[in-house]
Amino acid sequence: MTHVMVKGSNIPLDVSGIRAVLRWSPAAGTPDVDASVLLLGPDGRVRSDADFVFYNAPRHPSGLARHLPKKRGPEGLTDTVEVDLAALDPGVDRVVVAASCDGGPFRLVHDLVLALYDAAGPQHAAPVATFDVVPDTGQETALICGELYRRGSGWKFRALGQGYASGLVGLATEYGIAVDDGEPDSAGGAPSHGRHQAPPQGATAAAGPTAPMPAPTGGFTGAAGPTMPAAEPAGAYGYPLPAPYPSHVPAQPAYGYPQPVAAAAPPPPPPQRPVVHQQPQQGYPAYGYPQPVAAGGADGQFKLPPQGPQFQHA
Repeated sequence: MTHVMVKGSNIPLDVSGIRAVLRWSPAAGTPDVDASVLLLGPDGRVRSDADFVFYNAPRHPSGLARHLPKKRGPEGLTDTVEVDLAALDPGVDRVVVAASCDGGPFRLVHDLVLALYDAAGPQHAAPVATFDVVPDTGQETALICGELYRRGSGWKFRALGQGYASGLVGLATEYGIAVDDGEPDSAGGAPSHGRHQAPPQGATAAAGPTAPMPAPTGGFTGAAGPTMPAAEPAGAYGYPLPAPYPSHVPAQPAYGYPQPVAAAAPPPPPPQRPVVHQQPQQGYPAYGYPQPVAAGGADGQFKLPPQGPQFQHA
């Protein structure tokens, strides 16, 4: 018996594995639709990026979730994912069944239906449940078609139909996946859609070869104004500097180093001093020494100087 579900309804699943098939009617201008599943832990997020199974990562490392190739049948195009519910790790609390479209929003996709099959049943058996997926606004580019969740020892399915206008990137980011969509591939070609791919960043213009800078010259002429002298070139220590240009002003030596020596001029002759003929001067004895005695009086007789009363005889 097939359950025809409406948005928000749920049913128990008495199966060990589920095959979820998305089906739509192809037409001119219809975007391509892709199915995917996310294995979520109790916190509602993936345990690692490997828990996102889609066209660029078509097989979970455990092998319990798979993305199958697209097929064309009498009722339209189909894209399929499979999950072995009974064998899933107890850390997986929910399995989200999602759809995304490339080339336009879901309002351009006609007759979108999700059909659930018993993965262990016959190939042409009737589906366990069907759900006509109708987007809320039509501008969505990714849809959560429904979710499988644990209930006791079994599983149940809830029909949802909630959408995102940010596409597969927004859907994956919502559940904790680092997505890097639009990064160029290793060959430098068009962007590829992979697990760690991001929207393309602003393009940077390719820079051409850099022209070498000209060597300093005697000056440069600006847009307006006189010619300005260029900076004085500096030579390596102990090596001569290049020949200066006509308007060259030599640099001053550093403090503490010998100053440049200019060409020495001959010293001027010493000034001529006038000749002074000195007359012999009468010498004066030094204080405390005997005074000189004159040679004699006018008559040539030697006479003592006047004596004090203490030297006179009565």
